[in-house]
Amino acid sequence: MSLVTDRGTPVPALRAPRPLRAEAVRGFAPFAGAAVLLTVGVLLAGSAARWQGGWAETAAQTHITVLIAAPLAAAAGCWQGGRERRRRTEELWGTVVRSPLARFLASALPVALWTAAGYLAAAGLAMLATWRYAQGDRPHPGLLAGDTVVVAAAALLGHVVGRVVPTRLAAPLLAIAGYAGLGLASMSRSGSARHLNPAFSVTTTGVPVWWQPVSMAVWTAGLAFAAVLAYAARRRVTALLPLAAAVAAGAVLTQTGDGLWREEPLAHRQVCDTSTTPAVCVNARYAGMLPQVTEALSGITGRLEGVRNLPVRWEARDQEAHGAEAQLPAFTPLGWSVVRGRLTDPRQFAWEATAALQRRPDCSHPTERKSLADDAVETYLAPSPAQKHFDDMDARGDAAHRAGLRKRLAARTALAAMGAQERRDWLSAYFATAGTCDVKGVPAL
Repeated sequence: MSLVTDRGTPVPALRAPRPLRAEAVRGFAPFAGAAVLLTVGVLLAGSAARWQGGWAETAAQTHITVLIAAPLAAAAGCWQGGRERRRRTEELWGTVVRSPLARFLASALPVALWTAAGYLAAAGLAMLATWRYAQGDRPHPGLLAGDTVVVAAAALLGHVVGRVVPTRLAAPLLAIAGYAGLGLASMSRSGSARHLNPAFSVTTTGVPVWWQPVSMAVWTAGLAFAAVLAYAARRRVTALLPLAAAVAAGAVLTQTGDGLWREEPLAHRQVCDTSTTPAVCVNARYAGMLPQVTEALSGITGRLEGVRNLPVRWEARDQEAHGAEAQLPAFTPLGWSVVRGRLTDPRQFAWEATAALQRRPDCSHPTERKSLADDAVETYLAPSPAQKHFDDMDARGDAAHRAGLRKRLAARTALAAMGAQERRDWLSAYFATAGTCDVKGVPAL
């Protein structure tokens, strides 16, 4: 519809103002979203070595940032909620023809949406950072939807607090209280109420059932909308509807308990390279690392060619290896032996794998013969990176330490000087007694 001047010239009618769009584009909300994005991004970047390269680790680390993102969103919503009080325009804002609920949502929704978008963008960037280094797992987006809703709900609850609490300190105090509350709740390891915590800790081998994020979203969003309606709706009784939904979702979470999670199938699968003896097996979640692990152990497997009584394979399992297996050095937690899909120290990794082959028991009084045999085999297959340091310390020590060093050096030299077949026979006899404290069957060096 357009107006017409007295001269008959049409004049376009002015569009009705859209406060929601104005708040979303030019108000405080974009800065709140940028703050969440920057904060979560910095936290993730600072711990990148612990998650970049593993999809499950990325999902777990992104999820735990809710511990910071939700209180920050609540503080942003609280600051926005107290804006009219700070400007002293409450009475003027109250003269607007729109309903109190519409006015509330026009101010609160942009902050909620922008903070949720900031968190979602940070999580998306983390997944992109992992994509290049992923080693065999698949993305784990299951928790992302629920966590995004949690951040938006925190902003809405914060807005209600900002309207109710008449102090500028409400926002920082709310952030501190939210962080402390979520942190304390995350420390709980017992009780069904711990499943109501939106910042609950997750394992890298657990996957939520499909309805867990839905229930968490309904639980948190229901509480937020109940608070909004109780504060701003003309008929406050309508707050009972989202409150009932929140209670129902909370009951589902608490009653299901540990049934909210299932084991990741790949966590129990092994991918093996059987071209070597022993074979090399890694967890299927890190299948892409098998070639470099095989390469790191190639010096050991090459020297063990033709040797009998060896374990059938190295396996990467959480539980103790069986008699026919040896435990492969652990990849996890990421950030130590593995960073961004690469072994940080292949030599250290090979030495630990050698120790697993030797399967040294806890002998209270190990014999000198056994100690010399263990040291000689370790040095021949894959010496410890710290061996030279300890040898130098013994060389500078007292007479007993120097004598022990001379015996070890002599045993190492004797094993290295053997002929190929003689050494294979000796190693076969040695590995026949691995895992015991008695080495009488091992020829002396």
